[in-house]
Amino acid sequence: MTLFTTAYFPSISYMARFLAEDEPFVEIWETYHKQTYRNRCRVMTANGVECLSVPVVKVNGNHTMTKDMSISPIEPWQHIHSRCLESAYKASPYFDHYYDYLRPIFESHFERLIDLNDAAMKTVLKMLKVNKEIVHTTDYVRESENDLREVFSPKKQVDVSLFPTYYQVFSEKYPFAPDLSVLDLIFNEGPEAMWYLSKL
Repeated sequence: MTLFTTAYFPSISYMARFLAEDEPFVEIWETYHKQTYRNRCRVMTANGVECLSVPVVKVNGNHTMTKDMSISPIEPWQHIHSRCLESAYKASPYFDHYYDYLRPIFESHFERLIDLNDAAMKTVLKMLKVNKEIVHTTDYVRESENDLREVFSPKKQVDVSLFPTYYQVFSEKYPFAPDLSVLDLIFNEGPEAMWYLSKL
């Protein structure tokens, strides 16, 4: 068993490891941690790297488990995220080919974060043409031989040398940004995204 946290349009490193594991499990019984990839992703925009964050509500205060986290119905996050992605990647080589895959994510109603993230992950797997199941833990796992729950974090410094460069929109304006959301890789590299992920 390899343990992952849930993630909103996961980072490239997360996705590479998830695809490489025979038995990836998504931990949903943990106490929710804020300011993580559980409810956010990083994308390249005309203003540089920006973070898209899903507004969440801790229904049980600080003791809320990830499986119970609600999405705030107040903020128009879906409209904001879809507009941001369209503006950021409409000039990318494969935007027109892949963007329709994302429309249901931004047009459907999600009450729980875990349901949104599962839908986002299934969409990414479909874009990559990978048949892989998303399996949740059935109870909190205290220890695991392959525990990756704290490995992928927006707070950690990224080692640029671990990520081969690929074309990014706005590359004439900004240096290569490694380990963004896997959407950045897919929109820019298309079918070659799987080859890139397999090399990490």
